[in-house]
Amino acid sequence: MTGKLVDIRNLSVRFKGKRTVHAINDVSLSMEQGETLALLGESGSGKSVTLKTLLGLLPPKRSEIDGSIHVNGVDVLSLRGKALAKYRGGEVSMVFQEPALALDPVFTVGHQIAESVRRHKGVSRDEAMSVALDMLDRVRIPSANRRLHNYPHELSGGMRQRVMIALALACRPRLLLADEPTTALDATVQIQILLLLRELQKEFGMGVIFVTHDIGVAVEISERVAVMYAGQIFEEGTTREIIREGRHPYTQGLLAANLHDVEQGQRLNAIPGAPPALESKPDGCSFAPRCPKALPECTAGLPPMLMPAPRRRVACIRAGEPVVAE
Repeated sequence: MTGKLVDIRNLSVRFKGKRTVHAINDVSLSMEQGETLALLGESGSGKSVTLKTLLGLLPPKRSEIDGSIHVNGVDVLSLRGKALAKYRGGEVSMVFQEPALALDPVFTVGHQIAESVRRHKGVSRDEAMSVALDMLDRVRIPSANRRLHNYPHELSGGMRQRVMIALALACRPRLLLADEPTTALDATVQIQILLLLRELQKEFGMGVIFVTHDIGVAVEISERVAVMYAGQIFEEGTTREIIREGRHPYTQGLLAANLHDVEQGQRLNAIPGAPPALESKPDGCSFAPRCPKALPECTAGLPPMLMPAPRRRVACIRAGEPVVAE
């Protein structure tokens, strides 16, 4: 075992049904304690499935998982029963995209945070409620003592997301998983939540894996970026490397699709076509049918994973070509 906070090796996930869906294909990722990694890609690229696998949330009777996942030395795929329940919320927590669906509507937000603390820390109800109040203060909810007794439907979307963050961090996890937690929020609240997450990440010293399809969010929140497409990692590097010198044509397409241009009255430079169906992926590189730089060799076999620098990798046979600045 390594000393990494997260060590994912050759992870593959298949969902069984009338047709087998290959949701994740041979994904390997690692991150250090205190690091923030953004998983970037279109909807359906496997980002959320990766997070759910890390948290042990996939239905065991409908999914097949190969490979290995270790978080702080814990073999996640071997956890069952009480050990898995202790791992969730204690070692790793998750902030979901829509807090209105993730929070229980029949309990107050204070009760929900306190219940998590009691389960994982074994403290009294009063001590747990004190922790819940402290966490609501930390996520800057005004009148926290009063909000402690509110139900989720009594709070705004931004407030509910702050409650979700308080709930996720109440037991001081080593790793926080954030599944597009700002997508449903307006721009001003989105910035506030991103700044809050970044501040709490530094305060608690935890690692963060942040799922997003928004490059601007990835730049704001992360130090490293892994670009996903059709269940695979296409490119990985520091956020600076990816933004300044994205080498995979898919990464370049994401960078070129800039909504700022639309705001200036220009046409959106979108990637043509759509991602492949995960039950019938094309031979070779899964991006080849949409790729403006595709060669005949791209459909002959899977592209090699090139490593132009330490912790910098690109799965493309043209990755070594010079990057032309726009």
